[in-house]
Amino acid sequence: MLKEKVIETINKYNLINEGEKIVVGVSGGPDSICLINVLNEIRNEGIINFDLVVCHINHMIREEAESDEKFVENYCKEKQIPFYAKREKVVKVAKSKKIGTEEAGREVRYNFFNEILKKTNANKIATAHTKNDNAETVLMNLIRGSGTSGLKGIKPIRDNIYIKPLIDISRDEIEEYCEERKLQPRHDKTNDENVYTRNKVRNILIPLIKEKFNPNIVDTIDRLSKLVSKENDYLDKVTENTYKKILIKEEKHEIILDLKGFNKEEEVIKSRLILYTIKRIFGTACSIQKVHIDDIIKLCENNIGNKYLTPNKNIKVLVNKGKMYFFVTQIS
Repeated sequence: MLKEKVIETINKYNLINEGEKIVVGVSGGPDSICLINVLNEIRNEGIINFDLVVCHINHMIREEAESDEKFVENYCKEKQIPFYAKREKVVKVAKSKKIGTEEAGREVRYNFFNEILKKTNANKIATAHTKNDNAETVLMNLIRGSGTSGLKGIKPIRDNIYIKPLIDISRDEIEEYCEERKLQPRHDKTNDENVYTRNKVRNILIPLIKEKFNPNIVDTIDRLSKLVSKENDYLDKVTENTYKKILIKEEKHEIILDLKGFNKEEEVIKSRLILYTIKRIFGTACSIQKVHIDDIIKLCENNIGNKYLTPNKNIKVLVNKGKMYFFVTQIS
């Protein structure tokens, strides 16, 4: 049953095409072992023709890390799947970059995945995110005060490279699959420690909601995230079309929009236009917050000549003579 659902997910979101090579991130835990095993079954049965490569990162945090690495390596030897491993002191990376251990671990993993993607001429990177991970992410974003974009959760495919074939599969289904196939995955004890926000959501909040409010909360949140994602995709298209209509000039370090056209739009589109424009220049939203967006909208509505805002050290937004100017203030 799980395999059929994964095939359905792959086809529904066009995650894997014939002849592609997929880099699979495998830690050795239930989710990732399930992922590599089911993908291997699908290709061996000729359902879809593709190649597999496995990547494993040893974060060098836990005592069991070395035996986890050996477990994944032995699995790959048995299945004749190319295996690549890297050892990285993630705690040291986190300290040197002054970021959290979770963030450092994610950065190290994805850097390695992308390195192997290029090295092996692969097409996609598959990670073992599940329906439960999606629910946890939505709840975490909600707790942090995210807007509607945070409620869309984890996308099945991002940038046409990063894919999540297990995104419609629950953790219960994965554990059942692992037991049926006698895969004997490794157990990461740090997942039981309620130190990180995700662990608290996973081990405390979701079980509490299941017990006291809604036993099907994971499915409920999953449906919500899919609905929000569809609506968000629609608004993205509206924003892109509106941007094209009011665009006056677009260069590498400067974008000019028609102020009158901007002011005619509903506030929800104005907010998205601001973020979209900044992303066109920088590739990211540059940590722009709601308060910055509200200030820029007010600046535009007042339409007082030659007034500007600097939401951060990289961006300057100027209103002058019926035009909105977005400047890069620091060029590296």
